[in-house]
Amino acid sequence: METKTTVIPAQALERQAAICGEIQEYWQVQGVTPLAFVDTYGCQQNEADSERIRGMLQCAGYGFTDTEEGADVIVLNTCAVREHAEQRVFGNVGALVHTKRRHPRQKIFVCGCMMGQPQVAERIKKSYPHVDGVFSTHHLWQFPELLLHVLTTGKRIFATEDSAGSIAEHIPVARTNTLKAWVSVMYGCNNFCSYCIVPYVRGRERSRDPQCVLQEVRELVEAGYKDITLLGQNVNSYGNDLDLDYHFPDLLEDIDKIPGEYLIRFMSSHPKDATNHLFDVMAKCSHVAKQLHLPFQSGNDRVLNEMNRRYTREKYLEEIRYAKSVMPGLVLTSDVIIGFPGETEAEAMDTVSLVEEVGFDALFTFIYSPRPGTKAAAMPDPATRAEKQKWFDKLLEVQNANSAKLHAAYVGKTVRVLVDGESDDENFPLASRTEGNRLVRLKGDKSLIGSFIDVKITDSNTWALYGEPM
Repeated sequence: METKTTVIPAQALERQAAICGEIQEYWQVQGVTPLAFVDTYGCQQNEADSERIRGMLQCAGYGFTDTEEGADVIVLNTCAVREHAEQRVFGNVGALVHTKRRHPRQKIFVCGCMMGQPQVAERIKKSYPHVDGVFSTHHLWQFPELLLHVLTTGKRIFATEDSAGSIAEHIPVARTNTLKAWVSVMYGCNNFCSYCIVPYVRGRERSRDPQCVLQEVRELVEAGYKDITLLGQNVNSYGNDLDLDYHFPDLLEDIDKIPGEYLIRFMSSHPKDATNHLFDVMAKCSHVAKQLHLPFQSGNDRVLNEMNRRYTREKYLEEIRYAKSVMPGLVLTSDVIIGFPGETEAEAMDTVSLVEEVGFDALFTFIYSPRPGTKAAAMPDPATRAEKQKWFDKLLEVQNANSAKLHAAYVGKTVRVLVDGESDDENFPLASRTEGNRLVRLKGDKSLIGSFIDVKITDSNTWALYGEPM
């Protein structure tokens, strides 16, 4: 299969590593141990990208701070999926002008998905002169080079050229968690849902080499990571661009062979590419969590067609029925958009009825947000915001009731959890997650953090379970 994927050569990545050394030397001459602040907006893929940014900064001699004040470099890693996130970014970028006045040597970079939109990059260039550098996701691997340029010349730099996308292996990663890890298995998207900007800012689908993925997961397990999530805009398309007869279920099976005590999760899946074979593999793999995030977006066929989702309501329900049949107790989550352009109240209620029929454990729900440059942004949209809010509230009412019901059914049962941190509830000081990623607040000692244990569920509400170690 022909692919436009660019594999960044080893020599180019070695050059970036050498530049990290040059940055270290720059700061040594200054007699300064530099600090970095990295702020992330958006999805898990953005979180994974930020870990690579931190990794490169760490190699360049930077330590980290949790505040903009006193940081020698600030990196804002942005999200373009929803308008609210964009406006928040612009507000925060604008506020940094005051921080930079107090710390004139501070360097500010803005990167991520928003910077893949030409109009946004141009706005940053013209309206925010205190920003020193901008780069899109395609240029993330070049960050050391961009940083050195700004440090040594004092000139701004913009690396936003469009690209089909690239794969850059062996970029250093500085993870922010010692138990949970993100592993990107592919980048980009070919689906072009009419409401979504992602294919335009992250490029076409490109899969990492399976051996590189397997090695990364193996190293994480050996390092003691217990909860590993495989990432992609559509993981079900993994391998389609490789010259191999090797796809996502094959990758899951090979990961499952890695010895150790850990769980594998993945997101996101696209219903048009989900198969019974995938669900069969999930069912038989002991390390793969029996949890499925399968976004349906709308329960109405006309709206699905306008969204360019390429499946029907019945096709989605068939997939769910089969997945539940081979994985009893499967935890189901999904993404939903209410108020798509042209959607009527009756069509929105089709979405609500699908939620009632499936019985999702949790939903990620959104009122439609237009993204400039997408097909949906130009569609007529007669429904008012107030109407959409009414439909949205009904959806939340149904889902919250179902979440509470499903959680209540756990009371009195014993479940296996990973204790992954402290809770903000003084009566239940520990936080943990079930295989299905349900939050369980626990009584117990901090020494349990990092362990898989059995707990008895004693109480529940809409959003969490409560329990005691067995």
